[in-house]
Amino acid sequence: MSEGQPSQQPSRVPLPEGTVPVGIGLFVAGISSYAFFKVGQEALGKEHFKPIVALWFTTFALVPGFFMPVEQELGRALAHRRALGQGGLPVVRRMIPLAGVLAAILVVGALAASSWLTNDMFEGYGIVTVALIITFLAYGPMHMARGIASGSGRFVTYGIVMGVDGAARITGCVVLWQLGVTSVGPYALAVALSPLVAVFAATLRGGVRTEEGPPATFAEITPNLGWLLLGSIMGAALVNAGPLGVDMLASASDAARVTAFGNGVLLSRVPLFLFQAVQAALLPRLARLAARGDLAEFRSAFTMLMYVVAGVAVLGTLGSFAVGPPILDMVYDG
Repeated sequence: MSEGQPSQQPSRVPLPEGTVPVGIGLFVAGISSYAFFKVGQEALGKEHFKPIVALWFTTFALVPGFFMPVEQELGRALAHRRALGQGGLPVVRRMIPLAGVLAAILVVGALAASSWLTNDMFEGYGIVTVALIITFLAYGPMHMARGIASGSGRFVTYGIVMGVDGAARITGCVVLWQLGVTSVGPYALAVALSPLVAVFAATLRGGVRTEEGPPATFAEITPNLGWLLLGSIMGAALVNAGPLGVDMLASASDAARVTAFGNGVLLSRVPLFLFQAVQAALLPRLARLAARGDLAEFRSAFTMLMYVVAGVAVLGTLGSFAVGPPILDMVYDG
């Protein structure tokens, strides 16, 4: 059975189709993130790694907020068409200019705030501001690729995009470390460019191809985009407010503490990887069920999503309290 071909298994399964390959990709991405922080601090030291910590959390305060709704709406629209046997290429064409507008907003905002970003957030490293702008241009295509993969049922491709993004970042970091590079700029660029490597890998295997179909209107891809943008931006800002606030309030002598705080925040998000694996597979499934009018199975799948959300919240809180401090001491030396 080729990737993206509808499964003939019963509709009621413990986990949505695609959870396992997406979970594997997220596992690789997660381990790579922790390794990137560890190797980067070995190469630069905790104090000099602080601009990279600021870049990391600034990126993930803004990028998912703007581009996750693009991924979700694209995946939903493609899954809906897939259920109806219609090609999704017109939907992708409609979404590209919207993603471009969102990227342009971020780039213009970063350029307008470049002086403040460079001096107050990134310790005077202008190259880190440049890297931030590159991330806005690189993560947009990656979220588009993920939306195409999830909406088309190509969950192996989705996992590959996630895994290659993380693997490319840590590979670049290790190479720089072994070459004795102690300048902040190259490590910042490793953060910025890794999504493009992931998109290239997905494109090579044909995982982002779509078929021609009926013409698409903006109404097909934007009915919920405004609310999704609002919720996504506020959610991303909330979860990254802590490390960004610490970075802005800290003095120059607190650089090592800022990095240590970032290590703790990164570790506390381990359970979120579990939720993302289910979310990426379950949301397109909900769209297909809605397109077919299968409300009973839709309710069942939605109920499972609520259980997952509650489980992740409990697991994350208890796990962080119980094993967070010793793991931080072991992995990041406190």
